[in-house]
Amino acid sequence: MANSKFRRRDRTAAPRDDSGRFPAYRVQWLSNLMYGDRFEFVLVSVILINAGALATLTLSGIDPDLRSSLLLIDQVALWIFMVELVLRIASYGTKPWMFFRSGWNIFDFLVIGLSLFFQGQVVVLRLLRLFRIIRIFRFLPEVRILSASIIKSVPPLASLTVLIGFLLFLYAMTGHYLFGSQSPENWGDIGLSMQSLFILLTLENFPDFFLEGMAITPLALMFYLSYVFVIVFTVLNILIGIVLNAMDQAREEENSKTQQLRVITSIDRELESLESSNPDLSTDIDRLQRELESIRQRVEGKP
Repeated sequence: MANSKFRRRDRTAAPRDDSGRFPAYRVQWLSNLMYGDRFEFVLVSVILINAGALATLTLSGIDPDLRSSLLLIDQVALWIFMVELVLRIASYGTKPWMFFRSGWNIFDFLVIGLSLFFQGQVVVLRLLRLFRIIRIFRFLPEVRILSASIIKSVPPLASLTVLIGFLLFLYAMTGHYLFGSQSPENWGDIGLSMQSLFILLTLENFPDFFLEGMAITPLALMFYLSYVFVIVFTVLNILIGIVLNAMDQAREEENSKTQQLRVITSIDRELESLESSNPDLSTDIDRLQRELESIRQRVEGKP
């Protein structure tokens, strides 16, 4: 019963979710602090300030005093990131290696670790630090869905890329044999032919290419019309369809995840109500709540 009360107090201290509980091996107060919304927003603010300072440093004619202040901000941000990383690892208590089970934790560790490794190379150091802006995605649900849809669309897009590459190669070879002798600047070899076909994907210079081709051979009509309908309209629309389908899947998964968390929260509250009315069941309820919290963390992908 005492354990349950302790967890309910933790719930009010951790604004990340309805429970705020972490596994027993974690340092509870430090975990609640490091993975709480307030700290995350402070950290995002530091990242944005650091990015703004780095962007300002690229401007020419900056006052020397201002440049010194911006460089100081850059160094302070690096130290803040280092302290944050150490505290996050320390929050895992007796099992610090569990820190690396979260994709975001691995991402932060690599960015900060490589930043320290490239201390002598200022440009690389700053570029690596800018990657931390990606952390903002965690607070933007629609951006999370978009990034998840991009990841999901990679396998089918890879297959479609092979198909597009094969078709472009065929059209490039055909264009070379049809127009190469009289238009060597556009179709003189396979490289120039591929370049011309990539330009034609936008249809921006299509009239110029088409009229030039028709002046060379009547076969240009069939060549360009088939290219537009097969490559530009059909294949590229399939590509867009793959991305949209992946986005729908990512959105459904996000909605399913939200629904599962609501169900878990509802069950957790019912268990607490049952425990308060039946103290003799506190041991069993305590075990069920730990299992429920483990399920919650897996659903959330919580570190």
